Amino acid sequence: MRSCKTNPQLIATISNLKAKTRETQAAIWRDVALRLEKPKRNWAEANLSKLEMYAQDGETIVVPGKVLAAGTISKKITVAAYDFSDAAAKAIVAAGGKTLTLEELAEANPKGTGVRILR
Repeated sequence: MRSCKTNPQLIATISNLKAKTRETQAAIWRDVALRLEKPKRNWAEANLSKLEMYAQDGETIVVPGKVLAAGTISKKITVAAYDFSDAAAKAIVAAGGKTLTLEELAEANPKGTGVRILR
């Protein structure tokens, strides 16, 4: 599938995630890359309330899209996403969690073990 994306950072992220899949045989990174190749209107948008509802304390969550600040979060979770709103990133860190880019998580956890994708 030929990408019609024009954002060089997004193109690099997709390429790096696919390379990580070839390197480690971990299908999760290819899955995330394919989701990012879709039109932006089809990307996942997760609010803090959704993270609070579906994530367990100490879990690692991937959002192939953007994390938004609606709601509150009290769990210490690690969230990797393509983008975060400023308020969402501050709230996650204030609750004791961590925010990462997708590439940072792929480097830290190449096999993708224990990682859940939140749609």
